[in-house]
Amino acid sequence: MTTPYQHQRQPLGYVSPIPVRRATLSDAVASEWTKLRSLRSTMWTLGALIFLIVTVGVLAAVISNATSSTDEDALSLGFSGVLLSTICVMTLGVLTMTAEYGTGMIRTTLTACPSRARVLAAKSLVFFLLVFAITTLTTGIVGALQTTIMDVPSAGGERWFRATAGVGLYLALLGLLSLAVGVLIRHSAGAITIMIGVVLLPLVMALFMVSDGLSGLRDALFEYSVPSQLAVFYDNSVGPAGEGPTGWDPLWIMLAVTLAAMVGAFFALDRRDV
Repeated sequence: MTTPYQHQRQPLGYVSPIPVRRATLSDAVASEWTKLRSLRSTMWTLGALIFLIVTVGVLAAVISNATSSTDEDALSLGFSGVLLSTICVMTLGVLTMTAEYGTGMIRTTLTACPSRARVLAAKSLVFFLLVFAITTLTTGIVGALQTTIMDVPSAGGERWFRATAGVGLYLALLGLLSLAVGVLIRHSAGAITIMIGVVLLPLVMALFMVSDGLSGLRDALFEYSVPSQLAVFYDNSVGPAGEGPTGWDPLWIMLAVTLAAMVGAFFALDRRDV
């Protein structure tokens, strides 16, 4: 004779009450956002970015208002602060990837999300949107402050769009390029050094090319260096006047370079072991 207890089927092992579902890109984005905002380097690099853009831009407007005529373009005074802030963007872009290699967290990340394309896409999306939003908002505030301080007529809508959203898109792409270099190098100091060289080396090399035989290469380095491309967003140029990229050309150049680097980063992440 059997008892009712003996007729009950016993579960095989522990069954979680939490429903199991397939992970999606939104789950990866939520995870990467949690990791990025919990990194101490994120607060410091973005804080330094905002400080440099605001402080240098406002100081330039105050000094210019006190020492020169009032017909100077107010928006162009934001160039110096934005150029200095590229170091912050590049550093954060590199650390977004290499910090996980340094701590070994990359093994946990790839175990939880085996799709490496999804991991790279989530990191890139979170980083791009964060840098674009902060840079665009900060440059917009600084542009309004500069116009008020110098008491000059406001620039047209297209110039405002290029000096705020255009600069934000360019810096966010430059940061993505740094993230891709971080994937390829897997070392923070090495990747940051390479990115500083990418930004500064063409301009420095051009300064020492005094020979007439190198004039073509010198002009190209001047016109297509990162500082010169950034200056185009403010209708200014480091290279010879009337030559080199104009309008939105720097954005397309940076987009092409970043896409090529991201493709290389994807194949490196997909083929290599952690």
